[in-house]
Amino acid sequence: MSMGAREHDAATTVRREFDRVGGATVAAARGLPTATLHEAGAKIGALPSAIKPVAPSFRCCGPALTVHSPGGDNLWLHRALDIAQPGDVLVVHVSGACEHGYWGEIMTTMAKVRGLAGLVIDGCVRDGVLLQEIGFPVFARGLCIRGTGKDYGAIGWLNEPVLVGDVVVSAGDLVVGDGDGVVVVPRLRAAEVVAKSQQRERDEAAILKRLQAGESTMQVYGFH
Repeated sequence: MSMGAREHDAATTVRREFDRVGGATVAAARGLPTATLHEAGAKIGALPSAIKPVAPSFRCCGPALTVHSPGGDNLWLHRALDIAQPGDVLVVHVSGACEHGYWGEIMTTMAKVRGLAGLVIDGCVRDGVLLQEIGFPVFARGLCIRGTGKDYGAIGWLNEPVLVGDVVVSAGDLVVGDGDGVVVVPRLRAAEVVAKSQQRERDEAAILKRLQAGESTMQVYGFH
């Protein structure tokens, strides 16, 4: 920030209290594939395919804590970490400035110690090997060593809706990430979609048995 520039009062654009998706729904969603949740919800909530786990084994599940950050600046991510609750997943919009390493070893360590469930960022991170060793689930567009700033005059928002690809993510929504990608389910639909996903998994298990017995997909699905 240049000398004499006026600081932004972060409290005016930070919402600390919001309703989170229920714990029972989160627990039930942990074992479900992202693709199943997307399909069971009538093809909703798929974030851009470029957002992938930094390590293939990473999986996250929990309520969204949304961050709208100025491009090339990670101060608002630090502010988000400071107010996040155990089990939250940070969902970060970086104003289209993807080519920066907004997150690394230091922030990952704090997030893991505080019991957060993951980070989903529509941008890049760094320290990829260390993130994998620490084991905190990070989903990002890729790795980038380009540094970020901390502009106290720049305006960001915490826990207001963010647009990631074509998906609007609101604070408290259900966020699930796995090796295939990330899906976001609106909080008020989450219990319904999880229940439908569980049924879909049962239906697919029965279909797999039929295929293993020698039937074709044309027969199983009635295609022609």
